[in-house]
Amino acid sequence: MPDNLTTAITKYYDAVPYDSHPFPQSAAEHLEALAYLFGLEAAPPAGASVLELGCAAGGNLIPFAARHPGGSALGVDVSPVQVAQGAAAIGHAGLGNVELRAFDINDIDASFGKFDYIICHGVYSWVPPTVQSAILRVCSENLAPDGVAYVSYNVYPGWKAREIVRDAMILRGGPRDAPEEKLSFARGMLEFLEQSARADSVLKKTLEETMPIVRSSNSAYLLHEFLEPCNSPCYFKEFVERAGTHGLAYLADAEPSTMFVQNYGEKVREPLLRECGGSQVMIEQYLDFLVNRTFRQTLLVKKERVGDIRYRLDPARLRRLAYAGVFLPDDGNPIKLDGPEQPCTALRNLKVTLRQPVHKAVAQVLEQHYPAAVLPEQLFGEVAARVGEPRDAVEPFVMGMLEELLILGAVRLRRSPFGAAAQVAGMPRALSAVRNLPGLALQSGPSAVACNLWHEQVALSPLERCLLPLLDGSHGHDALADHLVEEARAERIRFIKDEQPLKDESALREFAGQQVALALKDLRRKGLLAA
Repeated sequence: MPDNLTTAITKYYDAVPYDSHPFPQSAAEHLEALAYLFGLEAAPPAGASVLELGCAAGGNLIPFAARHPGGSALGVDVSPVQVAQGAAAIGHAGLGNVELRAFDINDIDASFGKFDYIICHGVYSWVPPTVQSAILRVCSENLAPDGVAYVSYNVYPGWKAREIVRDAMILRGGPRDAPEEKLSFARGMLEFLEQSARADSVLKKTLEETMPIVRSSNSAYLLHEFLEPCNSPCYFKEFVERAGTHGLAYLADAEPSTMFVQNYGEKVREPLLRECGGSQVMIEQYLDFLVNRTFRQTLLVKKERVGDIRYRLDPARLRRLAYAGVFLPDDGNPIKLDGPEQPCTALRNLKVTLRQPVHKAVAQVLEQHYPAAVLPEQLFGEVAARVGEPRDAVEPFVMGMLEELLILGAVRLRRSPFGAAAQVAGMPRALSAVRNLPGLALQSGPSAVACNLWHEQVALSPLERCLLPLLDGSHGHDALADHLVEEARAERIRFIKDEQPLKDESALREFAGQQVALALKDLRRKGLLAA
């Protein structure tokens, strides 16, 4: 039976549904790769079972089911409104391996079964203590022996300062009835404080750090993060201790680059390693203080598996992971195997400087294949051919670079190559769930998004929206161009060249063919074309 606070939260989410979309860091494929990286085996996602606690409208769960028809997915959420929205999306996509239920997490029991992956994103800090305990109980009792659980939550010390902002917003906005009215009055409070706070005060510094978030975030995020009834941050060490009482142990952070002390400089690395005596939990807690962390995404496993966890990277395991990355030279030129060093922008806008020809060749190969992931064995051959060296001679340099990029966070990992296309096929194909998105039609609205094979939300251009429904593997480039010509003749789309609409048939046909090539190239790069 839900208590009064749970009832209030349910009404809050019914009135203001949370933006439901994929979170790449919680994808089962990502969790499998991280478990393997740190010494454990996890279920292959292709046949895995996934439970999501607080699934909203299924935006983070439905794409998993679409990618893996042999897997199964179950989501629970207290908001019937959001569950109904998700059920409609599932029906439209024609997926039979995913279900959403309006259900209280407190009431989940053994009858739900065991799951290979349990995901709980954006829930733990925003529910009462009884539900927090239920989340950890479910992550233990309903997790398969080799399962991995993902839980995200707000943490101290970073949230100490943000609580000042939240309290101020609640003081003025909390008594209001309508959600938008609450937010309007809360924003007014912050504007008043920003104008009035002393320049040398703690409040002024706090507002300087928080106001950019308040100004750039959408209303749903602000209402749930700063104005809903619950928001209870905790220290990381405290969370791990709570998990321990439920038979769970810390495995890793969902963004593993945050775990490597070498990323924080030599002045931090040696003292921290000495101080923490090899305890990764203590290292993580110290780092939270060092960077003033506000949010964590923690991977948990059964306590019985602790003895198998390895935080020292194993070269043998690194050789059996697949890697993906982008490298865009800052000077705008192609990556050259000779000549001067080339500073590049990699994933997450990280800066990487390429110096040796073998490292430049690695970047070339990864860039060429992206968004597909590449196994080291393939990299060895392609890199050796590019630099004209024996395969055995390049292997240590390739693996050394991959390890450095992994530690930095400049590459993505998968347990094995997955289904993203490394090149545009003659008969290009996208997943059925993407081809059948309800918002693809141009009349549905000015913008549309889709979840790609990296479990990311990507924006679609009008041209891509026109082509995607036909990308079922049975239409060649010429047929796709013919479709665009027909759409132009029906005036559902317009082709403009030199600021004039194209009317001439031959020019229209030629231009349509060019646009198909460009759109397919972009769709592949966005991770929407399957191999």
